[in-house]
Amino acid sequence: MSTTMVAALNAALRDSLREDAGVHVLGEDVGTLGGVFRVTDGLAAEFGAQRCLDTPLAEAGILGTAIGMAMYGLRPVVEMQFDAFAYPAFEQVVSHVAKMRNRTGGRMGLPITIRVPYGGGVGGVEHHSDSSEAYYAHTPGLHVVTPATVADSYGLLRSAIASDDPVVFLEPKRLYWSAADFSPAEVATARVPPIGRAMVRRPGTSATLLTYGPSLPICLEAAAAARSEGWDLAVVDLRSLVPFDDETVCAAVRATGRAVVVHEAAGFAGVGAEIAARVTERCFHHLAAPVLRVTGYDIPYPPPMLEKHHLPSVDRILDAVARLQWEQ
Repeated sequence: MSTTMVAALNAALRDSLREDAGVHVLGEDVGTLGGVFRVTDGLAAEFGAQRCLDTPLAEAGILGTAIGMAMYGLRPVVEMQFDAFAYPAFEQVVSHVAKMRNRTGGRMGLPITIRVPYGGGVGGVEHHSDSSEAYYAHTPGLHVVTPATVADSYGLLRSAIASDDPVVFLEPKRLYWSAADFSPAEVATARVPPIGRAMVRRPGTSATLLTYGPSLPICLEAAAAARSEGWDLAVVDLRSLVPFDDETVCAAVRATGRAVVVHEAAGFAGVGAEIAARVTERCFHHLAAPVLRVTGYDIPYPPPMLEKHHLPSVDRILDAVARLQWEQ
């Protein structure tokens, strides 16, 4: 049946709450309202206000509470209402969530899932469209995951909640209402995708597009458009930024000899820079051209009328692929 990403995420939360009494959901407006994007819709009515808890508008306090819950054996799932709203809680993430297992010599982990709606493409203003993945990926001790499909949004969220390590779960807002033929009920007891494994969404021979989260659909669109130029582009969906799947990524790049990394976040010191470095180090003798990047510009997020110029587009991706063909 046709299922939206929002519905799949809601099903993942519901199934986790049903199967594990230690799972608790907390955040701003997650209870009575069901979340700004309705991801938690109906959970408070089904499981009660103690399991799906509305909190004050205080992100540092929300995450600090979740840390205490996890230390006492619960599995809290925190919602940060928007990407940039999470910054007041960043000190808690870096100083405590990411370090507790190491600080206690492995005796205490913090199985916290931090859900963060992120990225642009929805006409949001500043503080509502940030791509903050590089901050979290640069923080040792965290897993960083971002689904791009309906099925992965369900499966990866189930894996994140079940993980004994803290997971920052980045949800692409522009894909919330994308739909696919998917029934969570059919896979509730099946093996869900593990954290740390990328997936080749489209094989190809000319060049490899490496992407994740909200940029996957635009890369698939670019790959379809590239056929008119005689290019056969592979598309790899990273799914997990930490841990990173070097094996799948490098196999795809070695097969084509060319690679372009695509993401919405600013390019300077972004995740794409790390990916380009890893690919270059591991695939140098297979590369026919430098690894290129197509990213957002190095500016604060622009007003809604300008975001279409800021975000990666089919034309910008194909321009990068054209450069790969000449740089031999």
